Amino acid sequence: MRAPTAWSVAVRRPDGVIEARREELPRLSSRSRLAKIPFIRGIMVLGESLTLGFRALSWSAQKAAGEDEEELSKASIVGAMTIALVFFVAFFMLLPLLVARGAERLVGESTILFNVVDGLVRILFFVAYIWAIGRSKDIKRVFEYHGAEHKTIHAYEAGDPLQMAAIQRYSPRHPRCGTNFLLIVILIAIVVFTAVGRPSLPWLVASRIVLIPVIAGFSYEVLKAAADYRWMAVASRPGIWLQRLTTSEPSDDQVEVAVASLLAALGDEARASLDERGPITPGALGYEVS
Repeated sequence: MRAPTAWSVAVRRPDGVIEARREELPRLSSRSRLAKIPFIRGIMVLGESLTLGFRALSWSAQKAAGEDEEELSKASIVGAMTIALVFFVAFFMLLPLLVARGAERLVGESTILFNVVDGLVRILFFVAYIWAIGRSKDIKRVFEYHGAEHKTIHAYEAGDPLQMAAIQRYSPRHPRCGTNFLLIVILIAIVVFTAVGRPSLPWLVASRIVLIPVIAGFSYEVLKAAADYRWMAVASRPGIWLQRLTTSEPSDDQVEVAVASLLAALGDEARASLDERGPITPGALGYEVS
């Protein structure tokens, strides 16, 4: 969970106790002037989100496995992020490009058709990848926790009490989900790469890599506008549809973990306002903070 001045993660240990970790982290825009500049801020937010994501996964895996498991070091996190980025570029940028090159006889000399084929193959690979990993028992459970997070945020933003019945009635899909961002990246890439044209293969490959930060920055602005302006909400619709693959209906015990994470992120001062809404689901209150 990410709050205005902190972030947190919670996990249910093998002994059944929920443990939460909270770290102070003011908004990026308050720590860097660059984070206030459109397009640049999207790249910075993406980098910070990836770092926090790996740290949260490392810590939760450590707690779920037991105290004997060591948390990932900074070097390990950087290495894992590098491997993930290389995989992303190879599988979702370069491979679709090669497929599009192989279909040149069908698209002819049309730059637009070439990049549409490239983009459609990229979307197909992305959806197929999400579907395939979702067949795994462990990833399926991650997607259920993903749904628990969204339901809890929905209830919090609506001003509802953080009670199980109130939370579970919400959808496990949320318009500000990172899934939306990734899909917007893929869609905007079609437009950006069409503007590049069809240079020689080495330049095409280089453009797919060099322009990733540009696409990420532009995609962040689109996602932000979709959240701020109702008339832009249509931009998040494809991501909402895709969340049918990346989120699932959570169990009550998973929602309890999500609520504990939210409480830890908000801190004691914000907790007082939550008490005014009504009793908080009891299962989330007995968590330990590390």
